Amino acid sequence: MGRVIVVGAGVVGLTCAVRLLEAGHRVDVVARDLPLETTSSVAAAVWSPYSHPQQHVVRWARAAYDTFAALCDDDTSGVVMRTGTELFREEGGDVWWREALPPGAGPDRETSLPPGYASGLTMRTPVVEMPVYLGWLSGRVHQLGGSVTRLNLSALPAGDALVVNASGIGSRLLGGDPSVVPVRGQVVLVEQVGIDHWWIDAATPAYVVPRSRDVVLGGTAIEGEWSRTPDPAVARTILERAAEIEPRLAGARILRHKVGLRPARPAVRLEREGDVIHCYGHGGCGVTVSWGCADDVVALADG
Repeated sequence: MGRVIVVGAGVVGLTCAVRLLEAGHRVDVVARDLPLETTSSVAAAVWSPYSHPQQHVVRWARAAYDTFAALCDDDTSGVVMRTGTELFREEGGDVWWREALPPGAGPDRETSLPPGYASGLTMRTPVVEMPVYLGWLSGRVHQLGGSVTRLNLSALPAGDALVVNASGIGSRLLGGDPSVVPVRGQVVLVEQVGIDHWWIDAATPAYVVPRSRDVVLGGTAIEGEWSRTPDPAVARTILERAAEIEPRLAGARILRHKVGLRPARPAVRLEREGDVIHCYGHGGCGVTVSWGCADDVVALADG
């Protein structure tokens, strides 16, 4: 197997690196931002498919679900299974990605809903505590003989190595792709007040995602906005919406504010172009489809 350089140390880049190393490739990850500095570290990271192309997203998400389910047995991974509810303002709300869920995981109609919601679907899905999980992924890369190095690139590496471009928003420059745009996501982390059920209102957007020591409250989806500075007015709105969904959050102690720039594109780009495999444009769906996309990257590398 030959040498592979993975550009990007977010969840997609690290997952691709792990799968390539497991397949026998020699892999080095290079990135401007180290894992805990990436947008991935901000993600609430509840498994929830969206993005396009839909048929591939369903396949990628199911593969990731199965891998995450197995990782729940590893206490160091930061992955747990939680029950949660997708909320809708209209009657009979549904999701197009039902087939991505394994048998027995749902979704089932929810009858106990927060005020203002007409329907809901309850399911059991992975929830990934990203600061812990990114450390686990980085450790797995090193355990398998790979490396993760900070390197600020002005272009994709040239030479004999195969390159995997998993640079996210950096693909505007490195992939020469102006269709990649930032979608600004702001979250508020509050103290854990005994919540173990997640809630998502994708349309608003608003979400409540419990983790071991805190609860991630969101959010926003502002396309084309590059600022990473938290907006106090937005934070107040996030807190108000979260308390409407889960009243126990009213008055919860605020731990920190965070902003991430999701790398959005009309559809995920996953294709080989000569000695470069592009894998970017996942928006906020990177965690959800990460292992499935990484499997396809390995197939393109080997093929």
